[in-house]
Amino acid sequence: MAEYLQVVRRAVGQLRGHGGVRGAILQLLRVNDMKTGTLVGVDKYGNKYYEDNRYFFGRHRWVIYTEEMNGKKTLWDVDGSMVPPEWHRWLHSISDEPPTTHPPVPRKFIWENHKFNVSGTPAQYVPYSTTRKKIHEWVPPQVSSRGETI
Repeated sequence: MAEYLQVVRRAVGQLRGHGGVRGAILQLLRVNDMKTGTLVGVDKYGNKYYEDNRYFFGRHRWVIYTEEMNGKKTLWDVDGSMVPPEWHRWLHSISDEPPTTHPPVPRKFIWENHKFNVSGTPAQYVPYSTTRKKIHEWVPPQVSSRGETI
């Protein structure tokens, strides 16, 4: 009976942590995972970072992506490139201290404007070909106004 109550308590905590049944279902559909933990911090884009050491190592830190970033709706288009470098270090256990308590040391070579991966979107970079064509199209001869072929 005690195990049953513990399972029910944890389920109610999961629902409460995600804002009710609707929020839990939305979270489950968005990232296919439903965890609750301690909020460690929020980055400049609005992503929220959580930690719970009851989960095994490698799954004990996670991010809940923001629903709008740079004026664009990102409800379903979540990508790992939406995480800035300073939070990437903490998220992948490269450092134990989050950037909220230990901000990264500013360096000249660090670029402040973090860019997201735009592969598969209309904004992606498409290079032009630098090789000559193997087959050239036929260009009809042009006739001048005097009837001569140019």
